[in-house]
This record gives sequence, structure tokens and C-alpha cells, in this order.
Amino acid sequence: MKPNRRHFFRAGLLVAGAATAAVLAADPIKPFELDELTLADLQDGMKSGKLTARSLAEKYLARIEAVDKRGPAVNSVIEVNPDALAIADALDREWKVKGPRGPLHGIPVLVKDNIDTADRMATTAGSLALVGARPPDDAFVVRRLRESGAVLLGKTNLSEWANIRSSNSTSGWSGRGGQTKNPYALDRNPCGSSSGSAVAVAANLCVLAVGTETDGSIVSPSSANGIVGVKPTVGLVSRSGVIPIAHSQDTAGPMARTVRDAAVLLGVLAGVDAGDKATADPKRQAAADYTKSLDPSGLRGSRIGVARNRFGFHDATDAVMAEALDALKRAGATLVDVTRLPPDRVGDAEFTVLLYELKSDLNAYLARLGPRAPVRSLKEVIAFNERHKKQEMPYFGQDQLVKAEAKGPLTSYEYLESLARCRRLTRTDGIDAVMDQSRLDALVAPTMGPACLTDLVAGDRWLGSSSTAAAVAGYPSVTVPAGFVFGLPVGLSFFGRAWSEPTLLKLAYAFEQATRCRKPPRFLPTADLRV
Repeated sequence: MKPNRRHFFRAGLLVAGAATAAVLAADPIKPFELDELTLADLQDGMKSGKLTARSLAEKYLARIEAVDKRGPAVNSVIEVNPDALAIADALDREWKVKGPRGPLHGIPVLVKDNIDTADRMATTAGSLALVGARPPDDAFVVRRLRESGAVLLGKTNLSEWANIRSSNSTSGWSGRGGQTKNPYALDRNPCGSSSGSAVAVAANLCVLAVGTETDGSIVSPSSANGIVGVKPTVGLVSRSGVIPIAHSQDTAGPMARTVRDAAVLLGVLAGVDAGDKATADPKRQAAADYTKSLDPSGLRGSRIGVARNRFGFHDATDAVMAEALDALKRAGATLVDVTRLPPDRVGDAEFTVLLYELKSDLNAYLARLGPRAPVRSLKEVIAFNERHKKQEMPYFGQDQLVKAEAKGPLTSYEYLESLARCRRLTRTDGIDAVMDQSRLDALVAPTMGPACLTDLVAGDRWLGSSSTAAAVAGYPSVTVPAGFVFGLPVGLSFFGRAWSEPTLLKLAYAFEQATRCRKPPRFLPTADLRV
């Protein structure tokens, strides 16, 4: 019988129904006793004797094996620390003799693989070019973690070179680590560049992780994976020992499932470091304990600017944001529409700054590794990638590294003019001007849309986002889960003036407590389009 359009239509319905059934029939993940537990929960377990640093490390390592390496195989952990259990044992002994060392005593933490650890783990930014490199010291933030009593559980995968290598990249992929998957729908992208850190927290492979951001690399994957991410003011957290892109915008920051846990980790990471002059800024303001700012009624009486020119890129995301804005109003906030923030033309100037600073900053970092390092300059990284195309560039190239290598010194007029333009547009004429004019405590916008499909052929295809204003200004931003689009998380970003982390955390916490939007991932093979 000759097929007709009706037959094709009915066949399509059967295929769609089968696909939905496959989604719902996905093998369930075995229950995990630490699932969705907070930092306070783990600390209470240790105080009661039910948990130890050793048992926590063992449980999370088993979870990594079951979920990250097997089962759904989200591939967020690029390497586990071979010394994790020994560190945990030492911390258990110390607890018995001296009590807790600090706020993270015995707590397993994962760090992004562009943050130096002077131990048996590698630091590669996901690149095969840095396999075998040995940083001379821990990064400052790693020292802070160790001093607080944290157990460094391992390193997380990332978008290679923090996603600066190619204009056609696929987020969450690195030559060393492969492709990280989004735990809400495994064929969806985790976003980046702190892909592994976000996925590991979302999938309960750890309670806390450290990411880094130049523009969107903490807040965007946090949004796409349904967690809280804090991008601090540049200079609040040291960058020494972090493989750089651009000193004007780079920062490390916390990633967690709750605002409170992120606030605790921010307090641990923040510190003045002689190795990073940005932390010596005389205007720098840091809190000893960021949890003191948290107030479930913190939105009451606040004035919040709604950055309307960062809406409108996706109807379903706008619907989630409408509910989020209603929640802000119900919690006592006054909303003020803002349309001036900041013009899109900052993009060209930002990219120019990033290229100049990448060449200068990465060359300085690689030189610090010493003469035995596999590569010692950006030029040598480019040459390595060309020699190892099959391993390093099977899906996308390195056009942005090549453009950076062609740039001159940081005294160049093009660089200085672009940097001045960026700061004027995002600071003086941007965030500061808007907040002054409307007497605002913070600004809000959708962090980004729902996760796109992972596509190694065409690269990323993201919808809109709001990270650039705060990123280019070097100002803080906090993203909090705000809802779902077809089961895919969407976050709301709170951002504002330099050093306004206490205010942003207060507002974000109040929103979180009023909405409680986070739901753990189901590790579905694909998004359930019925929800």
C-alpha cells in the first residue's frame, strides 16, 4: 500500500510516544544517603559522630563512581584526588585532638581543573598540552580551602581553556576530559566553562565546588544545572594560581545547592593575597561571615531593577521570570523597570580586552611553571594543538587563541581604549548610573535560557543571557534556581555594585526561601517535553 501523509503522521505519533516512554523508563539512580544534604546537615552528622571526614569522602567517591563514571556517566569529575582518604583520616584525628580547624572541616570539595593544586593531581584547564605540568604551589583559594579543613576530593572537567579557545566550541568538552553532560537531560549541554563544577554539585557528587568566571562561566552553568552560583567582585577572591583568561574580569567563586552553603564557601575563599594586587584594592570590602547577611525577610522594603533589555529572548523563559518577579513582589520588593543596561555594543570591546589579556596573562602563568613545563607560551599551546589535531581539535578549532597571539602588548592603544570603553559602559554609564538614578539595591534578569542540546558538529546554540554587564564591570552576581522549562532549570540573577555581595546574598536567599525552586536531577536521556 502506498504510504500517505496520514500514515506518516500516525507513525510520528508512535515514535514520539515511544521516545516519551523511553524517557520515563530511564533506569533509576540508586538512593544516595547524602542526597541534597546541606553543609549544615553534614556538619551536624560529624558533630553527632554519625559521619566522619573519612566516611564522607568514601560516600562521595562511591557516588562519583556510580553516577559520574558509570550509570548516566555525566563525566563531571576529570580526576579524583588519590590522597583524599588520607587527608580525611588526618582531619578526623585532628578533630578528636583539637576540634574543627575551620568551617569546612572534613567537608569534601571539588575544584575546577584550572586551579592549581601542588599535589598528585594535575592542573590542565582540560588541555592535553598541560598534562605533566606541575604547579609550584597551591592556588591561594586552594590554600584557603585546606586551612578551613576541606577535603579536596578531586578536579572537575570544564570547557577547555575556560571556553576561550574557539568561537565554535561545545561547552563542557575538553581534550583531556571529554564531554560533560547535563544531569537533567543527558543529551543537553551543561554550559560552561565551569561545567563539571556545576554538574557535580547538581548531581550530589559533592556539597560544594569552586568554579571560575570571566563572563558567565559560574552563573551560566549554575543556571543550566539548577544550583546557586556566586560570581564575586573582581578582587574579593584571589586569582593567583588560577589559569587565566583576563585579569580585568577573571575570578573564582562558589557553587552550591543553597545560598547559605555558597555564602559559607565565599567567606572561605575571600582573602587578601600578595600575589594578586586586585585583592589589595583600597575600596575592597569583605565580610568575615557572609551568612550573617542572610535573612528570609530580606526582600522586604528593597528596590530591585528589572533589566528588561535582558528579557524577551524566549517565551517560556519569560514565563518563568514572570513568576519569579511576582514572588519578589509578594516578598516585599518594589520592582522598577530598567531598559538602559548596558548596550550590546560592549561586546566588541570586551572581546578585544580578553584577547590582549589572554596573551599577556597566560604567558605569565605558563612561564611560572618553569622550564620543564610541556608548553611555556600561548604560541607553544597553539603549536601543540596543531601537532595533536586528532586529540585536541576533533570538533572545533582554536581561532580565538590565534587571534590572541596576534595581539600586541597591554600598552597598545586598541587595548587601552577598549578597556576604558568597557568600564565606562558597564560601570559609570551602566550599573552604577542605573542604580543611582532609580535608587536600587540590586538588578535582576534571567541568567540564561534552558540548556541547549549538546552538538559537537555545530557547537553551542544558546539563547539569551545576562552575565556580561556584571562580568565586564568586574561586579558581583548571584544566580538562584527560579523554575523549569520542560524540566530544564532556569536561574534568576541578582547583580549590582562592586562589593555588594552581602546585599545580593541577602536578596537571593530571601528569594530562595520564598520559592524553593530547586529540584534534584532525574538523569533523563532527553528532556520530557510534556512538562
